[in-house]
Order: sequence, then C-alpha cells, then structure tokens
Amino acid sequence: MSKAVRIALVAEGITDYEVLDAAVAAILGDRSFDLKLLQPEGSVAFTGGGNAGLFGGGWKGVYRWCLQAAQRGGGSLTGDPLFISYDLLLLHLDADVASEDPANHEIGPILQLAGVLPCEQPCPPANATTNPLRQILLSWVGELHTPPKTVLCTPSKSIEAWVMAIFFPNDHEMGKKGWECHRKPETRLGQQPKQNRFAKNYVDYQNRKTELQAGWPKIVEKLTEARRFHDDMTTAIQNIPD
Repeated sequence: MSKAVRIALVAEGITDYEVLDAAVAAILGDRSFDLKLLQPEGSVAFTGGGNAGLFGGGWKGVYRWCLQAAQRGGGSLTGDPLFISYDLLLLHLDADVASEDPANHEIGPILQLAGVLPCEQPCPPANATTNPLRQILLSWVGELHTPPKTVLCTPSKSIEAWVMAIFFPNDHEMGKKGWECHRKPETRLGQQPKQNRFAKNYVDYQNRKTELQAGWPKIVEKLTEARRFHDDMTTAIQNIPD
C-alpha cells in the first residue's frame, strides 16, 4: 500500500477547505491523502466562532502567511522547511481579491500592495484577471514562478462558483455574464428554492462533501480555473512517488 500524500493547504477560509478536500479526493481517486489546513489555523478554524488564528482569515490572512513563509525560507517559499513535513502545498486565493484596493484596509503590511492591487481586468476571460493575480500571489512568497511541490488555486470570482456549478447548474443569474464572471456567486446560494438552498458555512459544506466530490468532473468541464487546478494538481501528484 502506498503512503498517504501529505498536503498542506493555505486558504482564505474553512469552507474553502471543504471544497478543496473534495476536489483533491476526486483528483487522486484511490490514492490516499491527508489535507492539513495551515491557514487559517486548523486547530482553531474547525472549532467555529470565527477564530482564524494569528494571521486572521480571508485574503489578508493568506497574504500574511505568505510573507512569513518567505521569511522562513530565507526570502522565498522554496526554502521553507514546511516541505520537510509535506509533499505538496496548495495556495488558494479567490479572484475577487483582484478588485481589492489596499487603501481601504488597515495600515501595516497591506499598504505595501498599493500599486499592485487592484489588478482586475474585464471578464470574460477569467484568466485575464487570474493570471496577474497568480503572479502577485507568487510575489508574496518571493517567487517568480510556481516552485516545485506547490499548486496554485485561483477560482473566479470565488470558489462558490464551483459550488454553484455542482448544486445549481441552471442558475440564470450565474450564466448571464458567464459562471466565472459573476461578482458574488456566494449570494446565489441563499437565493435558491427554499427546499434546496444552503448557506456558505462549514457544516453545510461538510454535509455535502460526497456530492462535491462526485460533482468535480462537472466543474472541470465547465469552469476554466477548475480545469487549471485539476491539471496542475494531477501533474504535481504524478511527481510524488507512491
């Protein structure tokens, strides 16, 4: 029996963990894995109450984690000792971050992003925005290119577009500008028929983990950023010995 693939995840929130855990399970098939949430801190994120640990949640938490990872690695992620414990690192950042203006946030490291963000471009295509956003994400960890043992995940505009594509594939509002161009796909979850709707929260997502995993091929077929994540993840896993 092959050993489980040890995967670390840096994400914006706990619901992202649930979606990506299901996606990884679908991609790996019969190969076992252990997905560890590093950011927000798994030890507190799963307990509820909105606690996200030292760096906080959301994209700013990802940003702060990345700066520390580069520091630990002597200036870049490649040197981070976390790769001693993990075979692979997933870095998640929703594409709606591209519309953020650092001037609207607290003083401190976030202001270093002035002139870098916002980087949003007209959608479609989704990658007009996600491509520059991915470069910004890499710059946070001191890299110019995606380093070995690392996979980027940049859903457009958020990972809820993936969730919507599985559970509510006929939603007309999502389709008006294209599924990857709806600015707030999470708002559509609560606007479905009462008997079918559910909320963007850990429990509701966890209860639908089997459906999320089974529906992954639909997402890959429909959404370009899901396809990119699927292909990048598949390649990365192939480079990890059984």
